[in-house]
Amino acid sequence: MFNRRPGNVPRAGTDPVAASPATGPYAVLERVGATVATWSLRLLLTGAAVVALAWVLGKLWDAILPLLLGLFLASVLWPVTRQLRKVVPPALAALLTLLLAIGVLAGLTAVLVPQVTGQWSDLSDSVGSGLKDLQDWVAGPPFNLDAAALDNVVDQAVTRLKANSSSVAGGLLTGVSTVGNLVVHLVLAMVLCFFFLKDGPKFVPWLRSWVGPGAGEHLAELSTRCWVSLSGFIRAQAAVGLVDAVFIGVGLWVMHVPFALPLAVLVFFGGFIPIIGAFVTGALAALVALVANGVTSALIVLALIVVVQQVEGHVLQPVLVGRAVNLHGALVILAVTTGGALAGIAGAFLAVPFLAVAVTLTRYAREQFLARTRPPAGAGGSAASAPAASPPVEALSRPDDAGIRGT
Repeated sequence: MFNRRPGNVPRAGTDPVAASPATGPYAVLERVGATVATWSLRLLLTGAAVVALAWVLGKLWDAILPLLLGLFLASVLWPVTRQLRKVVPPALAALLTLLLAIGVLAGLTAVLVPQVTGQWSDLSDSVGSGLKDLQDWVAGPPFNLDAAALDNVVDQAVTRLKANSSSVAGGLLTGVSTVGNLVVHLVLAMVLCFFFLKDGPKFVPWLRSWVGPGAGEHLAELSTRCWVSLSGFIRAQAAVGLVDAVFIGVGLWVMHVPFALPLAVLVFFGGFIPIIGAFVTGALAALVALVANGVTSALIVLALIVVVQQVEGHVLQPVLVGRAVNLHGALVILAVTTGGALAGIAGAFLAVPFLAVAVTLTRYAREQFLARTRPPAGAGGSAASAPAASPPVEALSRPDDAGIRGT
């Protein structure tokens, strides 16, 4: 003890721990800076991976879109196929389901086309009077626009249209090409849907056998959860679209608006784009009412659309879609807007299912993380106070997953 060097003796009034190089202020700043740098690098690498994945998906979009459409069709048609598989072979059940779906679409088209062609002449005759009513309404308060100002606006629009005639023609050719590509995608989607319906229950066992028992259980559970979330969203959104179409269609029929049934069908299919789709198709119905019956009828139809949207947003979406995917309305609107900006109508349609699948993956990853990081039941307290252990992978499956698991 007498051989202790004076330099090792701490000074009076100093804290040895605070003066230690490992815990001093510079060491704390160094650790914070290292942590920030490490996480910044990780975020940059993650962002680069996301950008690279988006680039690859964009290059392969013509192959991915039919695959996704076929998967969505299979999620809608699977309940019918599951019942038919009890009495007929899987291939025949899938074929009969597709033929039934095609028959329903063909019958719907056979009902709608005569109505459109029969009422088109009446709509054409009422265009002039509807525009005259619109001109009189705009000329009155609060707009007070005279006829000369309206004629000037129309002349400017016609002049711009003539000046951009080449661009309009190019746009029409692009539209025809887009329709051709859509037909090809739909045919491929129907073919892929047949194979999904025929061999879908074999996918999870095949995946488990290829990746091994450890990772196979997690991939099987993730596949099942994503399938349940996707099919639940499609069915719930179909129910919401059906309610919107019935209410708006009945309102249009009562108001004697032309194309009431075709517009109701359009509202139903537009309902698969949450919140925005029904509003856009409803606005089209209001425009038809304006042209056919005048401003008063258009305002009544617009009020009906607003009421239906309120019922959808505050009752149907939380009860039906909310239970299926458990997503906030703000996230849904943001996803639809982003998807539409990136990939047009297809992106707006696929945005919410993609978000639902992403949320499902995140929740499963969180469950597994919590299950692995929780302390044992006897550590840090009694077993009664410890949090409940996470259920095993097989116990997390839902009762209606038997079709996808093949059991």
